[in-house]
Amino acid sequence: IRYRTIVFNFLLTKIFLFPVYLPVGTEHVATATLPASFNDLLPHFLVEPDDEYIVKNKPVTLTCRSTPATQIYFKCNGEWVHQDDHLIDRTVDPATGLPIMQVKIDISRQQVEKIFGLDDYWCQCVAWSTTGTQKSQKAYVRIAYLRKNFEEEPMGKEVALNQEVLLRCHPPEGVPAAEVEWQRNEHVIDPVSEPNFLVTADRNLIIKQARLADTANYTCVAKNIVARRKSSPATVLVYVNGGWSTWTTWSACSSVCGRGWQRRSRSCTNPTPLNGGMACDGQNVQKSACTATCPVDGGWSDWSNWSECGVDCSMWRSRECTQPSPGTGGKDCQGIDLQSLNCTSQQCLQRSFSTLNDYRRRERDIEDVALYVGIVAVALCLTLILIVVVLVYRRKKEGLDADVADSSILTTGFQPMGIKPSKPVLHPTYTPDLTTTTTSYQGTLHSRHDGTTHTGTAKFSMTNGPLLDPLPNGSHHTLHNGKMTSDPAEFMTRLSNQTYFKTLPRDVANTSYGTFNFLGGRLTIPNTGISLLIPPEAIPRGKIYEIYLTAQRKEDLRLPLAGCQTLLSPIVSCGPPGVVLTRPTILSMDHCSDACPENWAIRLKKQNYEGVWEDVLMMGEELISEPYYCQLEAETCRVFSEQLGRFSLVGESLNMSAAKRLRLVLFSDAYCSTLEYNIRVYCMDDTQDVFKEVMQMERQLGGRLIDEPHVLLFKDSYHNLRLSIHDMPQAHWRSKLLAGYQEIPFYHIWNGSQRFLHCTFTLERLNLSTCELTCQLCVWQVEGEGQSFSLDFNIAKVTGSALAGPSAFQIPYLIRQKICSSLDTPCPNGADWRLLAQRLKLDRHMSFFASKASPTSVILDLWEAQHFHSGNLNQLATVMADIGKQEAMIFLVSDGEC
Repeated sequence: IRYRTIVFNFLLTKIFLFPVYLPVGTEHVATATLPASFNDLLPHFLVEPDDEYIVKNKPVTLTCRSTPATQIYFKCNGEWVHQDDHLIDRTVDPATGLPIMQVKIDISRQQVEKIFGLDDYWCQCVAWSTTGTQKSQKAYVRIAYLRKNFEEEPMGKEVALNQEVLLRCHPPEGVPAAEVEWQRNEHVIDPVSEPNFLVTADRNLIIKQARLADTANYTCVAKNIVARRKSSPATVLVYVNGGWSTWTTWSACSSVCGRGWQRRSRSCTNPTPLNGGMACDGQNVQKSACTATCPVDGGWSDWSNWSECGVDCSMWRSRECTQPSPGTGGKDCQGIDLQSLNCTSQQCLQRSFSTLNDYRRRERDIEDVALYVGIVAVALCLTLILIVVVLVYRRKKEGLDADVADSSILTTGFQPMGIKPSKPVLHPTYTPDLTTTTTSYQGTLHSRHDGTTHTGTAKFSMTNGPLLDPLPNGSHHTLHNGKMTSDPAEFMTRLSNQTYFKTLPRDVANTSYGTFNFLGGRLTIPNTGISLLIPPEAIPRGKIYEIYLTAQRKEDLRLPLAGCQTLLSPIVSCGPPGVVLTRPTILSMDHCSDACPENWAIRLKKQNYEGVWEDVLMMGEELISEPYYCQLEAETCRVFSEQLGRFSLVGESLNMSAAKRLRLVLFSDAYCSTLEYNIRVYCMDDTQDVFKEVMQMERQLGGRLIDEPHVLLFKDSYHNLRLSIHDMPQAHWRSKLLAGYQEIPFYHIWNGSQRFLHCTFTLERLNLSTCELTCQLCVWQVEGEGQSFSLDFNIAKVTGSALAGPSAFQIPYLIRQKICSSLDTPCPNGADWRLLAQRLKLDRHMSFFASKASPTSVILDLWEAQHFHSGNLNQLATVMADIGKQEAMIFLVSDGEC
C-alpha cells in the first residue's frame, strides 16, 4: 500500500505538475501550493550540506536550504531519512518574496558505523517545487581519528659542517589527513623566517647547509582535529673535522754541548675538531737529533821574543789568543797581549838589566818564604795528627767506645773540617748552624747499658748539629711494639730542620721511623708499597740506630730529566745516610714501567751530599762489587744497598714500544643536590704512593671513588691522551661539554710536569629525581689502541708503622741462623744455597749472592721483603725438605727456644 502511494504521488507530480506533500513513512499525503507567480520556478539551493567529521562521540549536523521549495528531505546512503528526524524552518525572502525552506538533520557515530565494509557514509537533500525537484551535492560523514605510531620517524644524523641534511617524516594514518610541522629543540621551525630550512611537499625537512648552531634535537609533529602526535627526537650533530696548524719553528737544542734533541709542534686547531669530528691525522710533535757545538774558551800562545830596541828606547813582545781561539760563545783570553821595556843606550840597557835582577831577586825571596811557611804547616799537621792518635789510643784504652749511636751523629756530609771543641761536652746545648753544609759532629755518645755519660769526643764527618737532640738524663729513644715513645711531630720537626734534609716534609703520614739494633727490623709506609728491610746483623752488635723512611712529594723535590727519560718510581729517602751497615738493606718500592725490559734503559739514581742526582746502577749491568744491586719485578723494584740515602728509578725509552702503566681513577662529589654533576678523572703513574696521595686530597674535597681504578699502557709515541664519555641515557642526562673529548698533552704525562693530571666532565641531569647514571668512558692515545670502561653508579646520598726485632720477620732469628749454617757451606751435590735460590726462582742473581759472606742470609732477606704479608713458613719448610736437608724440622721449634 505504501509503495503504491509513493508511486501515485510521483506520477501526479510529474504529469499534472501538481504540488504534493510527501509524507515519508505514512500512508497519507498532504500537499502544499505555491502562489501562481512562482509555479514555473524550479527550486535552487542556498545552502548545501558539507563534508563533516565525527570527533569522538559527538554527532554532526547537516544543513540544507532552498527556495522556492514546497518540501526538502534528506536521503542518506540511498535511503530517505524519516520525517521526524528533520528539523524544518520556513521563512520568506523579504527582497523577492520567495519562500525559503531550511532543513537540518543530525548524524551520530552509530549511524556511520553501521555502514562498516561499504563506501563512506553520505547524505544529500532533495527539494520539491510545483515545477520539479533538485538534488544537492553529496556530503560525506566520516569518523575522525589519528593513529599513534608514525609510519616513518626522522633518524638522527652526524653531518659535517655545511653539508645538506634530509630528515624524513611520514605521519601516522588519520582522518582527516594529518598536517605536519617541524620543531627544533621544542621550538617550531618557520621556513619563511628561516631560509636555511625547507619543508618539502611530502613533509620532509631539509637543512640546506648545516651550521654548528643547527646541532639540536629535531621533532616531527603530526596533528588533525582529533589529536596531536610527536615523533621521537632525532639528534643532528654537526661536527667539524680537525685541521693542523702550521709547524712551529724548531726549538733550541736541549744540550748546550754535544748531542741533544730539538722539537717542533703543531696543534689540531685549524679548525679544532668539534662534536666528535675526526682528529688530525699524524703527529703533533716531531723530534730531531741535534748536535750543539761546544763553547771553546780562548787560550794564550807563548810570548814572542823581545824585539830589538827601538828609537823610543823600548822593546816589546806579544802573544795571541789562538791556543785555542775562542769560539761558539767561549770566553776570550784574560790579560794583556803586549809587553814593553825601556832599552835606549847603554845606560838604559843597564837599568833594564838592573830592573830584571831586582825582579828575579824578589821572586827568590817569595819562594823562600813560601818554603818556610810550608815546612811550618807540615810540622803543625804532624803535631795535630799525633795528638789525635794519642787521644784515640787513650779513649780505647779507657774503654770509652760507645756502643749506642744516636742518629744525630749520622746526618749527611762527608767533608771533615778540623774543628775541635775546647773541652768535652756532656749534652750539646749550642744551636746548630743550618747554613753550614759540612762539618765534624762533636758530642756525646750514650751507652745503652746505663745513663752514664763518658767524657770524650766521637768524630763523624756530618752536618753541623744533631739529627735528634739528646734526651734528658742521658736516655735514648726506645721502641715498644713498633712505636716511638717520643712525639712523632717532634721527630719530624727535628728531622726536617737538618741542612741536607731541609726538603724533607713534615708529613707523618708519609714517613715511618724506628729504633733498631743488630736484630734488624722493617719500616713500612702504609698503602704506598714502600718498605725498608733491615736484615739481622746489618747493624753492628752493640749499636742502636734510629732510622727513618720517607716518600717524597714530587712538588717538593723535582728530579731533573733529559731527553726521553721519565720517572718510573716514587722518590724515597731513607737514612740517616751516614750509618755504617755490615750487610745490604732491601728498599722496596713500586714502579710503573711495562714488563718489557728490552724497551727500556733503566737507571737507579741517588742524590749525593751536594744535592746532585747521580746514576749509581744501570739495570742489567749490575756489578757484584758495587754497593748497589736491584731486582726488578713486574710491579716492584727491590734495591739492595749498603748505603742509605735518597733513591729513585728513572727510565729512558729505547723505542716507541716502551710504555708506562697509568692508573685512571674516577671521583665525584659524595652527594649531588643540583642538576649539574661533575666526574673528575685522574691520570697518574700506577704506583701506590701516588694513589694514596690522590685519595687523601679527594677526602679533603669531600669526593668519593665511583669506580675501581683502571690500568692502561701509555706509549712513548708523542701522542696525547684523549678521554670522552658516551652512551648516556639521552632522556635523563646530557653533557655540557662543547667538544667531543678532552685531551692531556703527551709531555705532561711522560715528563711528569704536572703532579696530578686530571680532567672534569660536567654532566647535567634533566630532573632532580634522576639518580642512576650509566655511560661509557673511552680512553685512547691518538693513533693508538683505546680502552672503554662501563660506568654504572648511583649519585644519591693511617699512620706509618715500624716493627722492630723478631716481629718484623716471618722467619725466627734462630731458625735463620740454622738455615744459614746449613746452606752456606758448599755441597758437592749442589744441595746448598744455590739450590735454595733456584727453588725460590732467584737463580738470576747467583753472582750477587755469591759475592756476600752469607749467600743464604741474603736470599732469606729477599724472601722476607717479598712475602712479609703473604709469606707461608710451611712453603719454605717444603723447599728445605725438597733440598734434602733435615733442618726442615727446625720450623717446629718452640716459641720459648726462639
